[in-house]
Amino acid sequence: MNAHDRDFTGKANEIAMVHYGDGELAILKPGRYVICAVSGKRIPLEALRYWSPQLQEAYAGPAEALARWQELNPKG
Repeated sequence: MNAHDRDFTGKANEIAMVHYGDGELAILKPGRYVICAVSGKRIPLEALRYWSPQLQEAYAGPAEALARWQELNPKG
């Protein structure tokens, strides 16, 4: 998603369907938010900054993204 793609015309209580790419998003179904894969929190699309293209999941912030990475890459 870039500055020209910010069309969040979905209903206020509808979850969006998103394809997470490398540095960009593609809105497949308009909505106002996605769900964090780690915390379960709602993330408004305009606030979404962290996601995994490989896992196709969103994260509420850097702590959640790091938690998922650590879960998938255990020490030792």
